[in-house]
Amino acid sequence: MEKYYSYCSDKYQYTMGKSFMDCGKAEEAAIFNLFYRKAPENNNWAVVSGTQEIIEMVAGLGSMDEEFFEKFLPGEDYASFRKYLAALKFTGNVYAMREGEIAFPNQPIVIVEAPLVQAQILETPMLCIMNHQMAVATKASRVCRATDRPVSEFGSRRAHGPWAATYGAKAAIIAGCASSSNILTGVLNGVPSTGTMAHSFVTSYGSSVEGEHRAFCDYIKTHEGENLILLIDTYDTLRCGVLNAIRAFKENGIDDSYPYGYGVRLDSGDLAYLSIKVREILDAHGLRGCKIFATNSLDEYLISDLERQGARIDSYGVGDAIATSKAAPCFGNVYKLVQIGGTPVLKRSEDTIKLINPGFQITYRIIVEDPDSGPRFKADVTCMRGDDTARRIEKGEEFTIYDEQDRFKHKTFQAGAYSAKPLQLQVIKDGVPCMEEHTLLQKKAYFKENLQRLGPSERRLINPHYYKVDISEEMRAHKIEILERINKEIESFTID
Repeated sequence: MEKYYSYCSDKYQYTMGKSFMDCGKAEEAAIFNLFYRKAPENNNWAVVSGTQEIIEMVAGLGSMDEEFFEKFLPGEDYASFRKYLAALKFTGNVYAMREGEIAFPNQPIVIVEAPLVQAQILETPMLCIMNHQMAVATKASRVCRATDRPVSEFGSRRAHGPWAATYGAKAAIIAGCASSSNILTGVLNGVPSTGTMAHSFVTSYGSSVEGEHRAFCDYIKTHEGENLILLIDTYDTLRCGVLNAIRAFKENGIDDSYPYGYGVRLDSGDLAYLSIKVREILDAHGLRGCKIFATNSLDEYLISDLERQGARIDSYGVGDAIATSKAAPCFGNVYKLVQIGGTPVLKRSEDTIKLINPGFQITYRIIVEDPDSGPRFKADVTCMRGDDTARRIEKGEEFTIYDEQDRFKHKTFQAGAYSAKPLQLQVIKDGVPCMEEHTLLQKKAYFKENLQRLGPSERRLINPHYYKVDISEEMRAHKIEILERINKEIESFTID
């Protein structure tokens, strides 16, 4: 199936492509931006994931013969276009934010600079990849920020297909999850997958209290030398489950000296109450090092509430809330043409939020050293590449940014008082991938580093503090110029 991913597209990408080719526009230089307008769940920002799969998808263009295209572009009218598509390879440039980057609204997450047809037909598969992974990553970051304890992702059975399960788990780990139960994610990324047992393992020993005990003993014996987690709520958590776990651990020589870690899992009931009682019982039997792992339809709000109630939970397992980004399953990345033939363009809309920024862009993240907490992200400014603001930032000179909606709000950064990093890095050059490769754990560490450079108020889940995200004065002026010209044309436009 992998060779087909480049063509997981909407037909209108190709009907437009035929028109571009027939009208002599196919090879015209175009620039498209992929970005989002509003983060889900009133989040102030989103987590980037999917760049690696974007590169792989782009590389797959040109892998199909004419017969493939004839299945959805039949007839003699499409014959020359089918031949063109079968021979088409991506020859352009792609710039993208790193996986694990923090992205704010309207910033280009991916920039495609390529001949028009090549750039246009990438829209749907690119959005498919980025919308899925960024939805999962952003949700995972919220869940993980709800607690200081480890969170494991185990939502594969609820994910929207094997592809979504595999790459969703990857996105969740980037955004802070300690592990995933998905074995394919582990194999593809060189990280271990994690797992305990299901209720079926216990009930396979017969529905009896003694059967539960035998199940626990056999599990311990067959997995000694690994982390041992016993599921204790199959019949009754407090009256037999935790007691059978204690029996099984002690009979098999598992105690606080066991070097690989051991614990019990709660998957139903009042998790706050049960975890407190289970902790008391374990401690009373000398198993103070036995960890309590909790699952059961958890999300960031339930986890926050459990901790507020004083729950004695050491780690959490979260399934569908992360794997499907359950509260906001549709991420809002869009893909818009911003420049054609060297001329910046924009889409003017009846909805103000849909007005886009024109031109070939680059975003700089401004970093200021805080004497108490180290480097802090202070503002992002998106410029037209090579404009005066961009040149000043590149040289470390003084510059001022203004709030686009309120010109009285502005901030000046003095020369020598800040550093800056460009967020969009070139990942494909003249059709050839050139991205520096990073392991999954390196991407996770990069996100963690970025997260720590936001202020506490910008990291909070409810009503996060506003972070300065602006555009350069040059881009704003160009945007207004285009809008004023369009408005004048509209005002004078008539037909006979």
